[in-house]
Amino acid sequence: MLKKLFQSLRLPLNRRPAQHRSRPAISARQHPLQPRDISENAVSVVERLQKNGHEAYVVGGCIRDLLLDIRPKDYDVATSATPEQVRNLFRNAHIIGRRFRLVHVQFGREVIEVATFRTDHKSTDRSGRILSDNSFGSLEDDAWRRDFTINALYYDPLSGRILDHTHGLHDIHNRLIRLIGTPEQRYQEDPVRMLRAVRFAAKLDFDLEYHSARPIRSLARLLNDIPASRLFDEVLKLFLGGHGEYTLDLLLHYDLFAPLFPATATALQHNPDYTESLIRQALANTDERIAQGKPVTPAFLFAALLWPALPGRALALQDRGLPPLPAMQQAAHDLIWEQCQRTAIPKRFSLPVREIWDIQERLPRRQGRRADQLLGHPRFRAGYDLLLLRESAGEQTGELGHWWTLYQEATDSGRRELIRELGSEGKRPRRGGRRPGSRNRRTD
Repeated sequence: MLKKLFQSLRLPLNRRPAQHRSRPAISARQHPLQPRDISENAVSVVERLQKNGHEAYVVGGCIRDLLLDIRPKDYDVATSATPEQVRNLFRNAHIIGRRFRLVHVQFGREVIEVATFRTDHKSTDRSGRILSDNSFGSLEDDAWRRDFTINALYYDPLSGRILDHTHGLHDIHNRLIRLIGTPEQRYQEDPVRMLRAVRFAAKLDFDLEYHSARPIRSLARLLNDIPASRLFDEVLKLFLGGHGEYTLDLLLHYDLFAPLFPATATALQHNPDYTESLIRQALANTDERIAQGKPVTPAFLFAALLWPALPGRALALQDRGLPPLPAMQQAAHDLIWEQCQRTAIPKRFSLPVREIWDIQERLPRRQGRRADQLLGHPRFRAGYDLLLLRESAGEQTGELGHWWTLYQEATDSGRRELIRELGSEGKRPRRGGRRPGSRNRRTD
């Protein structure tokens, strides 16, 4: 799609010097985008803004994705109009945000996000992190203050031009994620940019440009100062975008996983084979479900990612005198609380995580009516899936997963037979082999 475009454009490789350097617009004849490729609502927003004397462009990731033959999930517009001017032009608009004021223009279920051109004049704290970013500027100012070159492309659907001040087309052609400006400074301004770099690299199958990648390991600790609610949102974007397994590879490579999941990172050190196998398979399964258009839930994601840290903690509490079940419950409570300090998991997800873990303790108890009762539990399927992950990672459960697979597929009479076949231990059957975190297999 882009071959003719890149052959016709001799884009220089040098970055912007201290002074802004203007670049000519790329005409409609030189690129493959057409107005019909863009959301009609985004085009109408641009058209109304321009008719009222403002500059306006469709901008950012949607243009990048269209050039890569990826269907955009949403559309953003950048304009010279202030938030108040935008709101006054659209009855279906409202201003949001403090640190970065935006306007959302609502068209049924579609929201077009409109941002005023910003400049580099930001309010920062002592560490360089941005506190506010509402200094308005020109289009070129706005381009150079964006995060990555591939996200700084401006498209005018009325004239068909693409404006590329940062050589983003060149980096798309070379499949590179390149930070705009000095990497150390830009990461210090907003450490989440390190996570965004990894996410885009995984999503697009791009490489991180050398200078953009080099400081990440030394600055990964800055994520510890990011609000936990924001990191929760970023974790969902990282692992529920359909490229979770590759994202894990990049997070581990750049030392970005531990700031997000400190307890699991510790489990990776103590029991690397089991821990990595389990979470990698969980992410691979999630990627497959997303590719098939099936639903996924953050609750199961967190239950699987945190599970390897749980049994060892429960065992430590048993060593201090707690019985097994209370020890597991206390360990689960403590682990969820600690994780919420890093990624603020809402209760609508943290409570199901606890239920999925509780089911792991109930799965070995199959006699009488217990199996049928557990089968009717709303979290049974998620608990069963976690059991299979544990087994795939090498945990010995006495073929408990196989038994539950047969039980779900059996008729009523077949299920009764499976219960009877538990054998002479029926009065108190073995609880599926070694329990996770037993002294013979410590998975902390």
